[in-house]
Amino acid sequence: MTPELAGRRIAIISMLVSAALAAAKITIGMHAASTATVSDGIESAGDVLASGLVLLGLIIAAKPPDAEHPYGHGRLETLSALAVGMLLAATGVLIAFESLHISHDTARPQAYAVWPLIASIVIKSIMSASKRHYGRKIQSSGLIADAWNDTVDILSGATALLGLGLTLLAPDRFSAADRFGGSAVGVIVIFLGIRVVHDTVVQLMDTMPDPEAMNRIRITGLTVPGVLGIEKCFARKTGLKWHVDMHLEVDPAMSVFQSHEIATQVKEKIRSEVDWVADVLVHVEPHMLATISNSPNGKS
Repeated sequence: MTPELAGRRIAIISMLVSAALAAAKITIGMHAASTATVSDGIESAGDVLASGLVLLGLIIAAKPPDAEHPYGHGRLETLSALAVGMLLAATGVLIAFESLHISHDTARPQAYAVWPLIASIVIKSIMSASKRHYGRKIQSSGLIADAWNDTVDILSGATALLGLGLTLLAPDRFSAADRFGGSAVGVIVIFLGIRVVHDTVVQLMDTMPDPEAMNRIRITGLTVPGVLGIEKCFARKTGLKWHVDMHLEVDPAMSVFQSHEIATQVKEKIRSEVDWVADVLVHVEPHMLATISNSPNGKS
């Protein structure tokens, strides 16, 4: 199974699991009169839509380039991550607001409301690790964003469990802890949504990868015989992979055909050895030291 296919299957499984957890937490939370459990269930319901957006992004991003989209359709995968972040922030605001506006006269929560929260923490821990692993493997912003979504589920579940637990242990002293636990879940979700939005906006602004990654591209290109230097090297992410623009320096005395062959070798070598690069656009330039040495007077 390819990593891309595995990523899609994880997104589908995530939708089904989140739907089951949401139904369990909301149903049990309402019957047990636990605001924190219901709030965490609403957050899980938002996960269903979030995973659906990630799945849609992965499917469309896998489409090959066409005349209207020569760089492929990968940006939609990044946009799906942006949508996940915005959805998380909106869901968090709703949860925090509704939790604080629930009547103080509601019935005391029941102890069995803790079980769906415990189950959610365990299941989401497994899902978060799986999504982060495959997200990094296939360079999927959407899947990594969904992994962060599951991570906050763990934190929100623990927060809801703490609030509910305090109310159960000392109902007279901490009668409002369950409601405040539900509101705290909302605040956590808001901050996660802001983080996901920030990370995806950085990608949409064509931010370069880290210097170590760029150095790997340069070193790979310089190993091709005939390459005398690399003046410039840029990269931008278009979904699951990166597109590289490179200014290659060669001997100015060689023919256009020879320089073209060297550029083609550089392109193919980088694509074969650096798996996160989708394509390389090579611009050939004369190497300045070679130009000086080849001039009649030793001057350019």
